[in-house]
Order: sequence, then structure tokens, then C-alpha cells
Amino acid sequence: MKQTTGTRAAPLRVGVLFGGRSAEHEISILSARNVIAALDPGRFEAVPIGIARDGRWILQSLPRLLREKGDPRFVQLDAAGCGVSLQAFAGAAELVAQDAVKSRMQLDVVFPVLHGPMGEDGTIQGLLELAGVPYVGAGVLGSSVGMDKDVMKRLLRDAGIPVAPFRTLRSSDYRRSPASVLLDAEALGYPLFVKPANLGSSVGISRVTGRAQLAAAIDKAFEYDAKILIEAAIVGREIECAVLGNDEPVASIAGEIAVNHPDGFYSYDAKYVDEHGVRLHVPAALDAPTMQRVQDLAVAAFRALECSGMARVDFFLRCDGTVLVNEINTIPGFTAMSMYPKLWAASGMPPHELVTRLIDLALERHLQRRSLRSVRTLRSDCLSLPGRGPG
Repeated sequence: MKQTTGTRAAPLRVGVLFGGRSAEHEISILSARNVIAALDPGRFEAVPIGIARDGRWILQSLPRLLREKGDPRFVQLDAAGCGVSLQAFAGAAELVAQDAVKSRMQLDVVFPVLHGPMGEDGTIQGLLELAGVPYVGAGVLGSSVGMDKDVMKRLLRDAGIPVAPFRTLRSSDYRRSPASVLLDAEALGYPLFVKPANLGSSVGISRVTGRAQLAAAIDKAFEYDAKILIEAAIVGREIECAVLGNDEPVASIAGEIAVNHPDGFYSYDAKYVDEHGVRLHVPAALDAPTMQRVQDLAVAAFRALECSGMARVDFFLRCDGTVLVNEINTIPGFTAMSMYPKLWAASGMPPHELVTRLIDLALERHLQRRSLRSVRTLRSDCLSLPGRGPG
């Protein structure tokens, strides 16, 4: 750890990764802005690193990022920033400028704020594991299964956690026999939801009320993923709960989302574009047993899916009191509209404390992993990721 004069430790350098190559690129930028704004300047030094759609890592202007507003239609990375690569030498992770000077900057911890594929699905987590740098959030396995809604729901179902009825559809199967696929989907009953298996922020999702819409909805979802889900629509309230921790995770109070948008569900536009598209009720108006049931299921889902650090678990609450898990988000949004920070704030943990706790959990998990014999034995003394190596 870097030291300043006297005995006071220098701030930890936190590399905040955002942008990315998924369809949630803009939402990630807005989330990163709020994470950085919540960092305690007495403990942390933010290093904003934008990942462009072509995969380049680019240092971003902190003042420019903090000026961004809340509409994802008008945010973008600064492509003129200095390109960097991540390198690791004897366990110390560094950013190396891709210019003539090749200046270096050590990173103490990375906070990925990358929503969707190639950011939330275990890819960036695997890179950071190889580089030996602590990072916030779930590891490779938890991130992977949390991103893939098909695998996620099967694991939850096998763990005895209730989920809505669904069908999984691959593009090759649909091309081979579209008529039989449509019949199988219709067995779930209308209305249906059709969604990509590996995406978030409601990108690529359609609500279908009849056969005339089903084929178009399937085609739309396949634009984003080669595997999609077709789910029975659940009539009920949409409840969300935040989870925080590693080996001993805890749940926040639950909140409720009330949709008031022409799409008729919690769509991308309802979330991020229409300021009147949804109403958030924090806490949700639930009786004590139902609140406890939601919190218990949130922690159970977190554990069943091998998560760590943070996650937001989304539920349906039927009128008969049945609680179903809809999905888990291992890198939940941190935008002004996002429930994860709102739920913790209402539970007594404001954003600056939440972000600090998440970083502490990342460091705790990293130290625990470094103590394992297999990690000590296999750790590389010189690793360069991504881009060019030294020299």
C-alpha cells in the first residue's frame, strides 16, 4: 500500500470500469458516475476507465464524467482519452498508458460497473483474477450463472427456490422447427415475456399477448443472444431486494416497482427514459412475514448462485401471497433510478457507506483467496492483459 508523510495511509486507487461492449453501455456510464460520486475521497482515489464498444480501455476525465446527466440517450465515452492496458507484475496490478511515455499507475482494487455480457458475465472477472487484482462483486462462477437466465433459473429451481414457468430456446432449434417451438411456448399461456438469456436493463424484452406477436418477439430477442427465454407472465407485484456480503450475506428491506408506462411492463424506456414511467416504493408495503420471506429468499438465491459482494434479487408477489424469484443481478444498476442503492439507503446505509463496504468486501475476499495454496502456487509473476505486454 502506498504511504504519504506521517502514518496516514494514502488513498486506495480504485479503478472504476464502465461502458463495455454490451447493449447496456450507456446505463453502465451512468452507474459509474454515481459510484464515483459516492467514493470517500479520504479513503479512495477514483481512476475512471471507460471500455469502448470495440474493447479499448480509455482513461476518462473525472470532471466530465461527473457532469453527465441521467438520460442514457445522451451519454458517451470520451474517445480522446489515453488508452491503457492492465498489467500485473508479482501480484501488483498496474495500468500502463499506451503512448510513447508508457507511464504506469498502480491499482489497489477494481470496481466493475459493467452491465450485461462481457462485463457482468464472468469475462472481466476472469481477467481480474488472472491479473491478481481485488475486484468488487461476484466471482467468475457467480457472475456467469447470474448472467445466464436459463442456467440461473435451473439452479434456483433445483435449490427449491420458486421461479416462474419458462422455456429455453436456442436459435438453431427455432430455425429447424419454428412451428413446434411456437406451440411449445403457447403451452405456457398468454401473455408471455420473451427475452434474451444473457442481457439486462430490459433490453430486447417483449410482452406478447397472442400468436401474431410471438414470432416477431422471438426474432427481436435473437438479435441480442443465441439463446432466449420464453416465460409465463406472472400477475402480481414486482418486488426487489438487495443483498450485501461474502460468506455471511444480509438482505436489505424490500422495495416495490409500480409501472406506469405504455409498454405495460418494466421496460428499458420505463426505467431510464420516461421520468414518469415507474414509481418506486421504498420500503414496499408488505406485512412482516412477507417481508421476511422475500429477504430470506434473496439470501438463499444469492448463496445458491455462488454470489459474493453484491446482488439485487427481483421477485413477483402473487395476490395469494406466493413469492417467485424472477432473476438476480450481480452488478445492479447505480443510476439515479436504481433500486440497489435506494434499498440500502432506506435500510440505513447511504451510498458512500455502501460503496466503501463493497470495496472492503472485495479486499476481504481477495485476501482470503490469496491464502489458498492453489492460488499461491499458480500465480504468474508476469501477466499482461489486455493489449500489448511490456516493451
